[in-house]
Amino acid sequence: MKTYNKLIRNNIPAIIESTGKSSTTRILDEAEYVTELRTKLNEESEEYFAASSDADALEELADMLEVIRALAATHGADPEQLEQIRADKAAKRGGFDQRIYLIDVHES
Repeated sequence: MKTYNKLIRNNIPAIIESTGKSSTTRILDEAEYVTELRTKLNEESEEYFAASSDADALEELADMLEVIRALAATHGADPEQLEQIRADKAAKRGGFDQRIYLIDVHES
């Protein structure tokens, strides 16, 4: 028996069962859920940085996006609201696509 003690995607128990195995799960309370989502985001981020190909990197970014959407919901926002916040911030401050790297700021 292998112990995981981590947040998993909704369909994982059924996938485990389809292989002839069984698992033990429980439903997290709200505070545990937020804590585990944050842990999961960190885990997915580490996997992204360890990715050795563009395809692997995109898989990890997709996982991060799924976790970010779940975290947004814990803060009372749906994906559309989160996207609007992102778009508003990009309109005011710009995005990152111009690759600008700030070195320093000089006082007048």
